[in-house]
Amino acid sequence: MSITPAIDYENIFLRSPVGMCVSQNRIIQACNDTLAQMFGYSRGDLVGKSFLVLYPTPDEFERTGARISPILNAKGCYSDERIMKRANQELFWCHVNGRSLVPNDPHAAGIWTFQDLSAKRPVTAELTPREREIAALLVEGKTSKLIARQIGLSPRTVEMHRAKLMRKFSAATSSELVHRLVGMSG
Repeated sequence: MSITPAIDYENIFLRSPVGMCVSQNRIIQACNDTLAQMFGYSRGDLVGKSFLVLYPTPDEFERTGARISPILNAKGCYSDERIMKRANQELFWCHVNGRSLVPNDPHAAGIWTFQDLSAKRPVTAELTPREREIAALLVEGKTSKLIARQIGLSPRTVEMHRAKLMRKFSAATSSELVHRLVGMSG
C-alpha cells in the first residue's frame, strides 16, 4: 500500500507560473512571487494594498470594478485583457481572470490570475485612460454600440475615440486597428 503525500496548496500557489492573488473588497490578501515580480513589487509590498496600485489611474480602477461587478454576479467569473501599471509606472497589456467566492457580492472575496502579455503585445502609443478602456473592449471584439452601452457613453463618442486610436496606430480600418492593438503587423 502506497501513501500519497499531502498536496501542499500553499506551495503550489506561491510557485505558480502565473501571477495569482486572493482579494477581499479589492484589497490583496495574499499573492505569489510571480504576480509581485510581474508588477515590480515584493509580495510584502502588495499584501494589504488595493488593486488600485496595479491600475494606470484611479478612474480606470473604479470603472473596471463597476464594469465587472454585473458579470461576476451573473457568471461568478470574469476574464479580459487590459492595460495595467508596474511599480516603475510602465504600462503593459495583461490577461486577467477572476472568480468571485461570494455569490451576489462580487468584490467581497475573489481569486485572480494575471498573465503578462507585453512580449506579444507591447503598449506602443500614448493612450488616455478612456482610450485604454475602449482599446481593451475592441480587442474583445465588441462593436462601438456595445462598448457605448457597456461603459455608459454615446456610440458617437466611442466612434470618436476609435478614430483617435486609428490615427495613433496608423490603422486604415477597424480590423487593422484591432490587429495593431494585439501586436500583429498590419
